[in-house]
Amino acid sequence: MPATLVDLRDVAAGPGTRETATPVSASPSGLPMRTEGGEVALLREPQSPLSSTARRHHISWRLLWFLGLVAVPTLAAGVYYFLIAADQYVAEFRFGLRSAEPVRTDTGALLQAGPAALQTAIDSYAVVQYVGSRAVVDDLDKTLDLRRMFSTTAADWPARLRLPVTIEELIEYWRGQIDAFFDPINGTIAVRARAFTARDALVLAQGILASSERLVNHLSARARSDAVRSSEQDVHAAERRLAGALARLRDYRDRQGLIDPHKAADANSALDGRLRDELVRAGTTLSTLREYLHDDAPTVRILEARIQALKAQQSAIESEATDTAKTRNETLSRLMGSYEELESERHFAETAYQHALEALDRARMNADRQQVYVADFVPPSLPEEALYPRRLRSVGIVFIAAFVIWAIGGLTVRSVRDHL
Repeated sequence: MPATLVDLRDVAAGPGTRETATPVSASPSGLPMRTEGGEVALLREPQSPLSSTARRHHISWRLLWFLGLVAVPTLAAGVYYFLIAADQYVAEFRFGLRSAEPVRTDTGALLQAGPAALQTAIDSYAVVQYVGSRAVVDDLDKTLDLRRMFSTTAADWPARLRLPVTIEELIEYWRGQIDAFFDPINGTIAVRARAFTARDALVLAQGILASSERLVNHLSARARSDAVRSSEQDVHAAERRLAGALARLRDYRDRQGLIDPHKAADANSALDGRLRDELVRAGTTLSTLREYLHDDAPTVRILEARIQALKAQQSAIESEATDTAKTRNETLSRLMGSYEELESERHFAETAYQHALEALDRARMNADRQQVYVADFVPPSLPEEALYPRRLRSVGIVFIAAFVIWAIGGLTVRSVRDHL
């Protein structure tokens, strides 16, 4: 039956205006067309019996895609999380690294962090990296059987560590069971350890805390050793210098037979001065006696003999330390020059050694003030309820993700069909 076109003016006029509608011709495509008088007409097509069948076919395909992409994954996730997935317990502990340096309360401390605070932050980041590294796994594996702990029959098959595993696979699994975080605002480190039993979670958390404390003590001892190593080297160098100076001074005294040339020279000078005084007095007395007595008088002869003895003693004192024609004073002056060089070197070595000891004491005090230690204000405790897996949230995430994929795929298909 051919399509019938009705004049819009007849429809708009209503009953009573025109008794019959003006028939107009339709375009082959079935779209409205303009008549010879410029009138717009609408096409009334009879409904095809195939349109309802196509619509039902399209709805069935959309339902199948919804079931395959959304319902089935959600149902599978629900079966796994509610019927298969094993409980996982979490033991959490928090600790901070503190320094023995006294807290400053001045304005500069508020505006700028000191070296101790900066070192504490660096050590905190090092501890966080250590918790997720192979070093902590090797350290804990000495006392805890991590492979047995993570491959227990209490765990479900997908979450279980499947043996045998290499150390790299164990570390990768370990990083999924451990969560360590450092908060730079309050300077605390939070660690969460997961296991398939509450006891294993507690033991694991205690082991991590003990291993972290050993690491901090090692870092602190190493920093202290590095801080005082330079001062200790200076002290050892000063000791060697002082020992060498004392050894050379001792050899010089043994070789010259003098403890202190200064004292020997002073003693010789004093003795020589007394002999000169005696000679002067004896000469004066002899001159006086010769005015009254003969030269062969006993008193004169005794006084002359005394004068000769004093001169001989003076000559012996001046030449007792040398066989050369040089006087004793010249020899002692040369000895005193060498001795003063050795004595000056000994004095400088003693001063340098004293300063090195003082610097070592200051370095040790500074190192003790900057020493870092662990302050665990939230120790590990035995969990009572399993926190993982979070079943409802996990199933909801699967449903939302599948629904988004299904919706995006449907929109994409419809857009492509409309474009074609």
